[in-house]
Amino acid sequence: MVGLKPPEAPPTAAVKFVSAGTAACIADLCTFPLDTAKVRLQIQGEVRIPRSTGTVEYRGVLGTLSTMVRTEGPRSLYSGLVAGLQRQMSFASIRIGLYDSVKQLYTPKGAESTGLAARVLAGCTTGAVVVTCAQPTDVVKVRFQANGALPDSARRYSSTMDAYRTITREEGVRGLWRGTLPNIARNAIVNCGELVTYDLIKDTLLQAQLMTDNVPCHFVAAFGAGFCATVVASPVDVVKTRYMNASPGQYRNVLSCLLALLMQDGLAGFYKGFVPSFLRLGSWNVVMFISYEQLQRAAALALPA
Repeated sequence: MVGLKPPEAPPTAAVKFVSAGTAACIADLCTFPLDTAKVRLQIQGEVRIPRSTGTVEYRGVLGTLSTMVRTEGPRSLYSGLVAGLQRQMSFASIRIGLYDSVKQLYTPKGAESTGLAARVLAGCTTGAVVVTCAQPTDVVKVRFQANGALPDSARRYSSTMDAYRTITREEGVRGLWRGTLPNIARNAIVNCGELVTYDLIKDTLLQAQLMTDNVPCHFVAAFGAGFCATVVASPVDVVKTRYMNASPGQYRNVLSCLLALLMQDGLAGFYKGFVPSFLRLGSWNVVMFISYEQLQRAAALALPA
Protein backbone atom coordinates (compact mmCIF):
# COMPACT_ATOMS: atom_id res chain seq x y z
CA MET A 1 0.00 0.00 0.00
CA VAL A 2 1.34 3.44 -0.97
CA GLY A 3 0.32 6.31 1.31
CA LEU A 4 -2.38 6.35 3.95
CA LYS A 5 -5.38 4.05 3.61
CA PRO A 6 -8.74 5.54 2.55
CA PRO A 7 -10.98 6.31 5.57
CA GLU A 8 -14.06 4.17 6.09
CA ALA A 9 -16.28 7.26 6.40
CA PRO A 10 -16.04 10.07 3.82
CA PRO A 11 -14.32 13.28 5.04
CA THR A 12 -16.54 16.15 6.13
CA ALA A 13 -16.90 19.32 4.05
CA ALA A 14 -14.81 21.20 6.63
CA VAL A 15 -11.96 18.69 6.34
CA LYS A 16 -12.06 18.91 2.53
CA PHE A 17 -12.14 22.72 2.70
CA VAL A 18 -9.04 23.00 4.89
CA SER A 19 -7.21 20.12 3.15
CA ALA A 20 -7.75 21.69 -0.29
CA GLY A 21 -6.36 25.07 0.75
CA THR A 22 -3.36 23.52 2.49
CA ALA A 23 -2.62 21.15 -0.40
CA ALA A 24 -2.82 24.02 -2.90
CA CYS A 25 -0.31 26.04 -0.86
CA ILE A 26 2.07 23.06 -0.81
CA ALA A 27 1.70 22.74 -4.58
CA ASP A 28 2.32 26.47 -5.08
CA LEU A 29 5.51 26.36 -3.02
CA CYS A 30 6.79 23.59 -5.29
CA THR A 31 5.75 25.05 -8.65
CA PHE A 32 5.68 28.85 -8.23
CA PRO A 33 8.78 29.54 -10.39
CA LEU A 34 7.03 27.84 -13.32
CA ASP A 35 3.99 30.03 -12.79
CA THR A 36 6.16 33.15 -12.79
CA ALA A 37 7.84 31.99 -16.00
CA LYS A 38 4.41 31.41 -17.55
CA VAL A 39 3.28 34.95 -16.72
CA ARG A 40 6.49 36.48 -18.11
CA LEU A 41 6.11 34.55 -21.38
CA GLN A 42 2.42 35.42 -21.68
CA ILE A 43 2.98 39.17 -21.38
CA GLN A 44 6.13 39.17 -23.54
CA GLY A 45 5.64 41.10 -26.75
CA GLU A 46 2.67 42.98 -25.34
CA VAL A 47 2.40 46.39 -26.94
CA ARG A 48 2.83 49.14 -24.34
CA ILE A 49 2.66 52.89 -24.62
CA PRO A 50 5.24 54.22 -24.06
CA ARG A 51 7.43 51.38 -25.29
CA SER A 52 10.22 50.18 -23.04
CA THR A 53 13.66 49.94 -24.63
CA GLY A 54 15.20 47.90 -21.84
CA THR A 55 12.83 44.96 -21.94
CA VAL A 56 14.45 41.59 -21.31
CA GLU A 57 13.59 38.89 -23.84
CA TYR A 58 12.61 35.45 -22.59
CA ARG A 59 13.06 32.25 -24.59
CA GLY A 60 11.47 29.02 -23.41
CA VAL A 61 10.87 27.82 -19.88
CA LEU A 62 14.46 27.14 -18.83
CA GLY A 63 15.64 30.24 -20.67
CA THR A 64 13.10 32.38 -18.85
CA LEU A 65 14.04 30.94 -15.46
CA SER A 66 17.78 31.34 -16.07
CA THR A 67 17.33 34.88 -17.42
CA MET A 68 15.33 35.86 -14.34
CA VAL A 69 17.97 34.43 -11.99
CA ARG A 70 20.77 36.16 -13.93
CA THR A 71 19.13 39.59 -14.24
CA GLU A 72 16.98 39.77 -11.10
CA GLY A 73 18.40 37.18 -8.71
CA PRO A 74 16.97 33.86 -7.46
CA ARG A 75 14.33 35.59 -5.30
CA SER A 76 12.58 36.80 -8.45
CA LEU A 77 11.36 33.25 -9.09
CA TYR A 78 9.11 33.61 -6.05
CA SER A 79 8.03 37.18 -6.69
CA GLY A 80 4.39 37.46 -5.64
CA LEU A 81 4.47 34.26 -3.56
CA VAL A 82 2.66 35.87 -0.61
CA ALA A 83 -0.27 36.88 -2.84
CA GLY A 84 -0.07 33.46 -4.48
CA LEU A 85 -0.47 31.66 -1.16
CA GLN A 86 -3.29 34.02 -0.18
CA ARG A 87 -4.92 33.19 -3.49
CA GLN A 88 -4.58 29.44 -3.04
CA MET A 89 -5.96 29.40 0.50
CA SER A 90 -9.06 31.23 -0.71
CA PHE A 91 -9.41 29.87 -4.26
CA ALA A 92 -8.60 26.20 -3.70
CA SER A 93 -10.50 25.90 -0.42
CA ILE A 94 -13.72 26.87 -2.19
CA ARG A 95 -13.36 25.53 -5.72
CA ILE A 96 -11.79 22.19 -4.75
CA GLY A 97 -12.83 21.72 -1.13
CA LEU A 98 -16.52 22.33 -1.83
CA TYR A 99 -16.63 20.51 -5.19
CA ASP A 100 -17.95 17.22 -3.79
CA SER A 101 -20.62 18.98 -1.73
CA VAL A 102 -21.85 21.01 -4.71
CA LYS A 103 -21.69 17.90 -6.89
CA GLN A 104 -24.14 16.17 -4.57
CA LEU A 105 -26.54 19.11 -4.91
CA TYR A 106 -26.66 18.55 -8.69
CA THR A 107 -26.99 14.77 -8.38
CA PRO A 108 -30.63 13.57 -8.56
CA LYS A 109 -31.89 11.93 -5.39
CA GLY A 110 -31.68 8.16 -5.53
CA ALA A 111 -29.05 8.14 -8.30
CA GLU A 112 -26.46 5.38 -7.89
CA SER A 113 -23.63 7.53 -9.24
CA THR A 114 -22.94 11.12 -10.24
CA GLY A 115 -23.26 11.79 -13.96
CA LEU A 116 -20.96 13.87 -16.14
CA ALA A 117 -23.39 16.79 -16.30
CA ALA A 118 -23.52 17.09 -12.49
CA ARG A 119 -19.72 17.00 -12.27
CA VAL A 120 -19.34 19.70 -14.95
CA LEU A 121 -21.97 21.91 -13.31
CA ALA A 122 -20.28 21.53 -9.93
CA GLY A 123 -16.89 22.40 -11.41
CA CYS A 124 -18.28 25.48 -13.18
CA THR A 125 -20.17 26.60 -10.08
CA THR A 126 -17.32 26.45 -7.57
CA GLY A 127 -14.85 27.79 -10.15
CA ALA A 128 -17.02 30.84 -10.87
CA VAL A 129 -18.13 31.57 -7.30
CA VAL A 130 -14.60 31.69 -5.91
CA VAL A 131 -13.58 34.52 -8.25
CA THR A 132 -16.11 36.90 -6.73
CA CYS A 133 -14.56 36.24 -3.31
CA ALA A 134 -10.84 36.19 -4.01
CA GLN A 135 -10.20 38.08 -7.27
CA PRO A 136 -7.93 40.75 -5.65
CA THR A 137 -5.37 38.12 -4.63
CA ASP A 138 -5.12 36.94 -8.24
CA VAL A 139 -4.74 40.48 -9.62
CA VAL A 140 -1.94 41.29 -7.17
CA LYS A 141 -0.19 37.97 -7.84
CA VAL A 142 -0.16 38.57 -11.61
CA ARG A 143 0.86 42.24 -11.27
CA PHE A 144 3.70 41.42 -8.88
CA GLN A 145 4.98 38.56 -11.05
CA ALA A 146 4.99 40.84 -14.11
CA ASN A 147 6.45 43.74 -12.10
CA GLY A 148 9.88 42.11 -11.96
CA ALA A 149 10.15 42.16 -15.75
CA LEU A 150 10.32 45.97 -15.72
CA PRO A 151 13.48 48.06 -15.20
CA ASP A 152 14.01 49.11 -11.57
CA SER A 153 12.97 52.68 -12.33
CA ALA A 154 9.70 51.55 -13.91
CA ARG A 155 8.58 49.01 -11.30
CA ARG A 156 5.19 49.87 -9.89
CA TYR A 157 5.20 47.92 -6.61
CA SER A 158 7.75 47.38 -3.86
CA SER A 159 5.87 44.63 -2.02
CA THR A 160 2.66 42.64 -2.07
CA MET A 161 0.91 44.99 0.36
CA ASP A 162 2.18 47.99 -1.60
CA ALA A 163 0.58 46.45 -4.70
CA TYR A 164 -2.80 46.24 -2.94
CA ARG A 165 -2.50 49.87 -1.77
CA THR A 166 -1.23 51.23 -5.09
CA ILE A 167 -3.88 49.51 -7.18
CA THR A 168 -6.63 50.74 -4.86
CA ARG A 169 -5.26 54.30 -4.84
CA GLU A 170 -4.64 54.59 -8.59
CA GLU A 171 -7.50 52.49 -9.99
CA GLY A 172 -10.01 52.39 -7.16
CA VAL A 173 -11.42 49.27 -5.56
CA ARG A 174 -12.62 48.15 -9.02
CA GLY A 175 -8.96 47.79 -10.00
CA LEU A 176 -8.64 44.84 -7.62
CA TRP A 177 -11.42 43.11 -9.54
CA ARG A 178 -9.90 43.81 -12.96
CA GLY A 179 -10.30 40.85 -15.29
CA THR A 180 -13.10 39.27 -13.26
CA LEU A 181 -15.04 38.05 -16.31
CA PRO A 182 -12.10 36.29 -18.04
CA ASN A 183 -11.05 34.91 -14.66
CA ILE A 184 -14.53 33.51 -14.05
CA ALA A 185 -14.35 31.86 -17.46
CA ARG A 186 -10.83 30.57 -16.79
CA ASN A 187 -11.64 29.19 -13.35
CA ALA A 188 -14.83 27.52 -14.53
CA ILE A 189 -12.91 25.91 -17.41
CA VAL A 190 -9.87 24.98 -15.30
CA ASN A 191 -12.07 23.59 -12.56
CA CYS A 192 -13.85 21.34 -15.05
CA GLY A 193 -10.58 20.39 -16.70
CA GLU A 194 -8.96 19.56 -13.36
CA LEU A 195 -11.66 18.23 -11.04
CA VAL A 196 -13.97 16.56 -13.55
CA THR A 197 -11.08 14.95 -15.42
CA TYR A 198 -9.42 13.83 -12.17
CA ASP A 199 -12.75 12.49 -10.93
CA LEU A 200 -13.43 10.54 -14.14
CA ILE A 201 -9.92 9.12 -14.55
CA LYS A 202 -9.72 8.06 -10.92
CA ASP A 203 -13.19 6.44 -10.99
CA THR A 204 -12.38 4.64 -14.26
CA LEU A 205 -9.09 3.27 -12.92
CA LEU A 206 -10.76 2.05 -9.72
CA GLN A 207 -13.85 0.56 -11.39
CA ALA A 208 -11.72 -1.26 -13.97
CA GLN A 209 -9.49 -2.45 -11.10
CA LEU A 210 -6.43 -1.23 -13.00
CA MET A 211 -5.16 0.52 -9.87
CA THR A 212 -6.07 0.79 -6.21
CA ASP A 213 -6.98 3.99 -4.39
CA ASN A 214 -3.44 5.06 -3.53
CA VAL A 215 -0.71 7.50 -4.58
CA PRO A 216 0.09 5.99 -8.04
CA CYS A 217 -3.60 6.18 -8.97
CA HIS A 218 -3.79 9.78 -7.76
CA PHE A 219 -0.62 10.62 -9.73
CA VAL A 220 -1.99 9.28 -13.02
CA ALA A 221 -5.38 10.97 -12.57
CA ALA A 222 -3.78 14.29 -11.57
CA PHE A 223 -1.34 14.28 -14.50
CA GLY A 224 -4.19 13.71 -16.96
CA ALA A 225 -6.22 16.45 -15.27
CA GLY A 226 -3.34 18.90 -15.56
CA PHE A 227 -2.91 18.30 -19.29
CA CYS A 228 -6.63 18.62 -20.07
CA ALA A 229 -6.92 21.79 -17.98
CA THR A 230 -3.95 23.39 -19.77
CA VAL A 231 -5.30 22.66 -23.24
CA VAL A 232 -8.77 24.07 -22.62
CA ALA A 233 -7.80 26.99 -20.38
CA SER A 234 -4.66 28.39 -22.03
CA PRO A 235 -6.42 30.90 -24.37
CA VAL A 236 -8.52 32.49 -21.65
CA ASP A 237 -5.56 32.36 -19.24
CA VAL A 238 -3.39 34.42 -21.62
CA VAL A 239 -6.14 37.03 -22.05
CA LYS A 240 -6.74 37.10 -18.29
CA THR A 241 -3.03 37.62 -17.54
CA ARG A 242 -2.65 40.44 -20.07
CA TYR A 243 -5.82 42.21 -19.01
CA MET A 244 -4.98 42.00 -15.29
CA ASN A 245 -1.47 43.33 -15.93
CA ALA A 246 -2.62 46.14 -18.24
CA SER A 247 -2.15 49.78 -17.32
CA PRO A 248 -5.33 51.86 -16.88
CA GLY A 249 -6.74 52.69 -20.31
CA GLN A 250 -4.52 50.26 -22.20
CA TYR A 251 -7.56 48.15 -23.13
CA ARG A 252 -11.18 49.32 -23.19
CA ASN A 253 -12.44 45.93 -22.03
CA VAL A 254 -11.69 42.22 -22.11
CA LEU A 255 -12.83 41.92 -25.73
CA SER A 256 -10.45 44.66 -26.89
CA CYS A 257 -7.62 42.85 -25.10
CA LEU A 258 -8.56 39.60 -26.85
CA LEU A 259 -8.73 41.31 -30.26
CA ALA A 260 -5.39 43.08 -29.70
CA LEU A 261 -3.75 39.76 -28.89
CA LEU A 262 -5.34 38.10 -31.92
CA MET A 263 -4.26 40.89 -34.31
CA GLN A 264 -0.76 41.05 -32.91
CA ASP A 265 0.09 37.35 -32.52
CA GLY A 266 -2.65 35.43 -34.32
CA LEU A 267 -4.18 32.25 -32.91
CA ALA A 268 -0.77 31.10 -31.69
CA GLY A 269 -0.84 34.02 -29.24
CA PHE A 270 -3.57 32.27 -27.24
CA TYR A 271 -1.09 29.51 -26.45
CA LYS A 272 1.81 31.72 -25.44
CA GLY A 273 3.57 30.14 -22.51
CA PHE A 274 1.84 26.78 -23.12
CA VAL A 275 4.86 24.68 -22.13
CA PRO A 276 5.40 26.42 -18.77
CA SER A 277 1.62 26.43 -18.30
CA PHE A 278 1.53 22.66 -18.73
CA LEU A 279 4.67 22.05 -16.69
CA ARG A 280 3.26 24.24 -13.96
CA LEU A 281 -0.36 23.08 -14.05
CA GLY A 282 0.58 19.42 -14.55
CA SER A 283 3.08 19.38 -11.69
CA TRP A 284 0.78 21.57 -9.57
CA ASN A 285 -2.09 19.11 -10.03
CA VAL A 286 0.11 16.13 -9.16
CA VAL A 287 1.41 17.72 -5.95
CA MET A 288 -1.96 19.20 -5.01
CA PHE A 289 -4.15 16.12 -5.54
CA ILE A 290 -1.69 13.74 -3.87
CA SER A 291 -1.37 16.13 -0.91
CA TYR A 292 -5.14 16.67 -0.85
CA GLU A 293 -5.91 12.95 -0.70
CA GLN A 294 -3.27 12.31 1.98
CA LEU A 295 -4.28 15.31 4.09
CA GLN A 296 -7.90 14.15 4.12
CA ARG A 297 -6.81 10.69 5.26
CA ALA A 298 -4.45 12.12 7.88
CA ALA A 299 -7.31 14.26 9.21
CA ALA A 300 -9.54 11.19 9.42
CA LEU A 301 -6.91 9.45 11.55
CA ALA A 302 -6.32 12.52 13.72
CA LEU A 303 -10.02 13.26 14.15
CA PRO A 304 -11.78 9.91 14.63
CA ALA A 305 -15.57 9.97 14.56
